[in-house]
Amino acid sequence: MATQREELIGSPLPAISVILPVLNEEAHLKSAINSILSQDYKGQFEVILALGPSTDLTDSIAQDIAQIDTRVVLARNPTGRTAVGLNIALQKSQRPVIVRVDGHSQLPSSYLSLVVEILNKTGAVNVGGVMAAVGTTAFEKAVAGAMRSSLGVGASKFHTGGEAGEADTVYLGAFRREALLAIGGFDERFTRAQDWELNFRLRARGGIIYFDPRLHVTYRPRPNVRALFKQYFEYGRWRRVVSRKHTGTINLRYLAPPAALVGFSLSLLLGFLAPVLFIPAVIYLLFILTASIKISTSFQEYFLLLAVLPTMHFAWGMGFISSSKTLVPSSE
Repeated sequence: MATQREELIGSPLPAISVILPVLNEEAHLKSAINSILSQDYKGQFEVILALGPSTDLTDSIAQDIAQIDTRVVLARNPTGRTAVGLNIALQKSQRPVIVRVDGHSQLPSSYLSLVVEILNKTGAVNVGGVMAAVGTTAFEKAVAGAMRSSLGVGASKFHTGGEAGEADTVYLGAFRREALLAIGGFDERFTRAQDWELNFRLRARGGIIYFDPRLHVTYRPRPNVRALFKQYFEYGRWRRVVSRKHTGTINLRYLAPPAALVGFSLSLLLGFLAPVLFIPAVIYLLFILTASIKISTSFQEYFLLLAVLPTMHFAWGMGFISSSKTLVPSSE
């Protein structure tokens, strides 16, 4: 019998397990799963949903879909935690290719075909592409614009696009199952940043993480300021945890939000003692004004971006600065 690696490399149509950790995805789950089930991939694939303790109609929607299409498999994730759900789905699968998808994502119809092509061509252990944020409301569209701009999130390929090639991390990911099992799967202690942390361990074992802009996944942004603040606060908080666990992984892009927050706050406070010290705060405000002009596509979006951009920057910075050392030990 061929090994999982031989089956992947030797066949253009390896069997695939698409895994989704799902919690309170009533609004988007049906369309997300439909985008998977309507793939043009000619090989076998299944969809494994790790269902958390949702408080909306997510479970009912998932059960209805599973009754109609036997390719959809349900599993229980009592904790509701993303990393736990991913590991539950991973263990339930026996397919050589694992494709991670979120319950609010939309895949292009060629996605599975492309990931197999790229895995085979590059020899990578994980391939992924662009987190293409697309909003429906005015606020969501403003957030989407900020998320797809280097002025909002820095020069990260999986946000802003770029040429195909090796990368530190990618959005979602399509993996060789054997590579995931070899490192013990996802670290269940991580509430956020589990993808970045996982990709670090894959790279540490010599694996290639590969970015390809053709893997263009539609992402639905947060619907309001409160949800956006919470999201980016958690991003910053858990990115700091990764930097503690894996020393040397921090860079200037990750230090920019906390530096902006501290600099802006000190400038406002100290400026009353010496007006010249207001200059850093003024520079940041001018940056926000200019960035909003460059990103926006309408007057309404421009004014929304004046709130969206600082929310993203400062929430990330606050999370990074306040991140507790007790969340995950720095070393094992």
